[in-house]
Amino acid sequence: MDDSPRTILVTGGAGFIGTNFVEYLLRQTDVRVVVVDALTYAGQRHNLAAYEGSGRYVFVHGHIENAQLLYHLCRTCEVDTLVHLAAHTHVDRSILQAQPFVQTNVQGTVTLLEVARQIRLRRFVQMSTDEVYGECLRGECAEDTPLLPSSPYAASKAAADCFVHAYRRTYGVPAFIVRSCNVYGPYQFPEKLLPMSILCALHDEPIPLYGDGSQRRQWLYVDDLCRALWLLCCIGEPGQVYHVSSGVELTNRELVAQILQLLGKPETLMRSVPDRPGHDRRYALRWEQLRCFGWEPSVQLEEGLRRTVAWYRDHRSWWEPLWYGEYAQYRRQWYEQVLQSGVRQEG
Repeated sequence: MDDSPRTILVTGGAGFIGTNFVEYLLRQTDVRVVVVDALTYAGQRHNLAAYEGSGRYVFVHGHIENAQLLYHLCRTCEVDTLVHLAAHTHVDRSILQAQPFVQTNVQGTVTLLEVARQIRLRRFVQMSTDEVYGECLRGECAEDTPLLPSSPYAASKAAADCFVHAYRRTYGVPAFIVRSCNVYGPYQFPEKLLPMSILCALHDEPIPLYGDGSQRRQWLYVDDLCRALWLLCCIGEPGQVYHVSSGVELTNRELVAQILQLLGKPETLMRSVPDRPGHDRRYALRWEQLRCFGWEPSVQLEEGLRRTVAWYRDHRSWWEPLWYGEYAQYRRQWYEQVLQSGVRQEG
């Protein structure tokens, strides 16, 4: 029996990972895709404008807390797989104001799980993060490592993951969790470290780094995450946790140095700022389970960074309204905060 999805509902499909995943589905598979997105500051409907009117793509402007809307869509569009990507994800914003993260990441997830109780899904895919494990100073986190989140953002994702587990155990919702390392690529909102560094460098502006910039992260190109998500949409088992990572680990300072080299800019653009509260020094994931399924990252870091830098350099019309719009106001607010409390941007 073919257990592959036929219609996938993607929450947050106009965001960074969502846009790339929807594009992957529409280009590489024959599934029908239904996108629900609230179009907050980080969601851009025009990302997927080329697919408007397609018989395989439906866009709905709405909130994941709207149970009636989600139930109606799942029923009328005959959704068999739900990929939950909608979330507030920026750590610094969560430190400044935690409540929106609780509302979207926790309450929104619970609403979706309640909808899933009422319909016959093949799979409910919860997108999570390595940050739920907290600081990992040595070794790598396994899928059963206890959750110990440090930031309000990470805590909201950990809480959502616990609800996913509970709804699987209590109600039989066919849900599983995907936890990824840091992801980068086209369409990422400028507040995150990598695009922020690229755009600062293009403007010859200082690139702020928390503390000494020695925080270590693993980095994965977004296309490789999309391949992993599609694979798990087809074969993922309810109740499981799956890690997605590249195993490639860099300090923030090393990453920004590579970006500056690609742009031909001096490393003197890097500026240390006071560290943010509760900043984890390192995250790291084991991902042997996906390797057993035949998945391997295919885009090496050097190539992924080259593609990403080229995309931002060639798509000024995409990021200029963001850089000079809402994000400009946020940056001014952040600069005031960082000098007082050490709150800065890093995903």
